Amino acid sequence: MRDTSHIRNFCIIAHIDHGKSTLADRMLELTGAVEKRDLKEQLLDAMDLERERGITIKAHPVTMKYRAKDGKDYQFNLIDTPGHVDFSYEVERSLAACEGALLVLDAAQGVEAQTVANTHLATLHNLAIVPVINKIDLPTANVEEVSRQVEDILAIPMDDALQTSAKTGLGIEAIMEAIVHRIPPPTVNEEADTFRALVFDNVYDAYRGVISYIRIGEGSLKRGDKIRLMSNGQDYECKEVGRFLPKPTPCEVLRGGEVGYVIGNIKKPSDILMGDTITLARSPATTPMLGFKKIHPLVFSGLYPVVTSDYGKLQASLEKLQLNDSSLAYQAESSVALGFGFRCGFLGLLHMEIVQERLRREFDVDLITTYPGVIYHVYLTDGTMLEVDNPVYLPEVTRIDRIEEPLVKAYIISHNEHIGDMMQLIMDRRGDVEKTDSMDTRRVMLTCLLPLNEILLDFNDKLKSISRGYSSMDYEPFGYQVSDLVKLEILVHGEQVDAFSCIIHRSKAVGRGREICEALREVIPPQMFQIPLQATIGRNIIARETIRALRKDVTSKCYGGDITRKRKLLEKQKEGKKKMKLIGKVSIPQEAFISVLKSKI
Repeated sequence: MRDTSHIRNFCIIAHIDHGKSTLADRMLELTGAVEKRDLKEQLLDAMDLERERGITIKAHPVTMKYRAKDGKDYQFNLIDTPGHVDFSYEVERSLAACEGALLVLDAAQGVEAQTVANTHLATLHNLAIVPVINKIDLPTANVEEVSRQVEDILAIPMDDALQTSAKTGLGIEAIMEAIVHRIPPPTVNEEADTFRALVFDNVYDAYRGVISYIRIGEGSLKRGDKIRLMSNGQDYECKEVGRFLPKPTPCEVLRGGEVGYVIGNIKKPSDILMGDTITLARSPATTPMLGFKKIHPLVFSGLYPVVTSDYGKLQASLEKLQLNDSSLAYQAESSVALGFGFRCGFLGLLHMEIVQERLRREFDVDLITTYPGVIYHVYLTDGTMLEVDNPVYLPEVTRIDRIEEPLVKAYIISHNEHIGDMMQLIMDRRGDVEKTDSMDTRRVMLTCLLPLNEILLDFNDKLKSISRGYSSMDYEPFGYQVSDLVKLEILVHGEQVDAFSCIIHRSKAVGRGREICEALREVIPPQMFQIPLQATIGRNIIARETIRALRKDVTSKCYGGDITRKRKLLEKQKEGKKKMKLIGKVSIPQEAFISVLKSKI
């Protein structure tokens, strides 16, 4: 048994904007892990996108050395995690590499929806949870009320809860001591020549190949060792091992219980999987480490390159991005209007937005995105069931017996005075409120069932608008239900444009069809003939707009004279337009796809 009493592996979990990254900054400052000249706010948020939006997107590991009051030196391995519901898979992977978690709560806002979800995840992984009440320096802070909420809702005793202000640095040292005494050290079975490490994240470097972030279960790893991936049995040479200080820094050896990185000669991103187990080739372990479940995407959308020749570049970019974000799923597809692209699966709309932005910034790929959708269960009259995530693949109406749509159970926390508007919003989105729970004198938690496709686009925006930004929401999948769903198609000059098709509830089809037609009328330029824009369900036209024709003033040369001269010229022009309309084709500009799909209709 190797002595690991000096190691503490822990993560910070909280709702979005409760101060996780700022708390991590103060810890780095206190332990001297970063020189003062390199200190900056949200140091672990390495991406420009994270800094711009003020949110954590990726989990970031860092190793710190801390001398406790008992005079001993400790190695702290911290993983700073995201707080948004769309990145909960990042949190789950981080928890798999830790023995404890700091649960951070805002002293002014208290328990929020993602606080509940993250605490539940930490409990499932049997982690020691240390509650920390942050932002106690705010004038609106109410520590007693927050403590009562935690005890009532999360069933965590708050007698030994820590109070801090990550902004000013108040109470940081007490948190460090609590990590030493309240989070257990890793337990490691040090057997001869046996090595196992869990891969909890990967990044791709153009010069060095795949860099894997690992938590070592047992044994030790040093440069020059031959490693084996248990998922595919392939062997590689270990080129470098190191720790995050917080920048990746090479070291001689990584031992059991530690968190670090390994660089092998792995050049293809598809060779290594998230949750894989690394072992030594000379004496391979027989059983892999307990990893984490494979994630299933909830939202699907098509990504197409604006320039069709960029298809290969987009494919390579998605492969490298998936290495770093295993919750992204994709497969090739083609569209009549947009050419070749990929059908991608995401955990939510923010996740979709972040992936698109990362593809644009990190890989320089310009994209067109199709209307987001979900997976529907389509039962045919012969008894078979199809999973459909693209309206193009929906069978004919005559072959369909019923269609089931996915549901989510949503937990919405809001102020009491907004409960009426919240319930109206939920009912407008075809949802049902199961129960309401009073959290305190000011706030209430609504538990409701909602169709997933109703909360895809602007539900969260409406939620924040109604509550003036004070509400929060978390959701989880909750099976399927039968619904009256139809395929809404858009015809431009009588031809179907599959990029604008969507599966929608019959009661909302007319309004959606009108909105799409109106948006297209604004962005498609006038042609030499009139263009009808139609929204249809089957053979029924439910909405129509017309794009006017460009028209030359053929009567401008007629000065005076009989009116029949002008009529003759106008009739001749009309006949020409009719002929043109029969043989004419409409070319929809790329800007039309982008502007319509960005308009959140």
